[in-house]
Amino acid sequence: MIIALVGIDGAGKTTQAKALAGRLRAAGVPATYFENAGGRPLWNRLARALGRRDGPHLFGRTGYAALEATVRWLAIARAVLVSRLTGRTAVMDRWSWCQYVVMRVRRDRGGRLVRLAYGIFPPPSLVCFLAVSPERAQQRVLARGIDTEELPYLRALDAGYRALPEFGTFTVVDADGGPAEVRATLDRVVRTVLDPAVRTTVARSD
Repeated sequence: MIIALVGIDGAGKTTQAKALAGRLRAAGVPATYFENAGGRPLWNRLARALGRRDGPHLFGRTGYAALEATVRWLAIARAVLVSRLTGRTAVMDRWSWCQYVVMRVRRDRGGRLVRLAYGIFPPPSLVCFLAVSPERAQQRVLARGIDTEELPYLRALDAGYRALPEFGTFTVVDADGGPAEVRATLDRVVRTVLDPAVRTTVARSD
């Protein structure tokens, strides 16, 4: 089974995905956390070390988009393969839609080709969109001190997710609250896709 958490930067995807995988394991459900990032922090650090502003400045807009999409594709492919071979539930931190949205917001070329390449992956059993206000998300990004995000960019990302043709299949989780509130909502949602026997076990572990 694949459970994917998606949303704008600062929505809490990584925190919640790691914790969810841990809670599933504690309840007896074999689960593994996978981070399906495109490597932006790494490319930006490399760019600054070479005297460039950021990844796109180093590789060019087209080259950077291709690199990012390839890295994320490989990460998702590895996660799906490991999950299939081991029979473990995969808790995905990001999924293909994250790539589609960021490319659309940046107005990158190659969106159709990327969709075609990512189309080989099986659809997740559950997709949770962590809905957070762009203002709250910006505060969280600044607090973690790794990078920064401009408010218009976060608003564009939020609109991009909501404009996806697949958005109607997502389960929207209010992520404006504290981690405990989000965790409780996620647990209720995840139980709906678990086998009945496992669902009872997870409920007792709360």
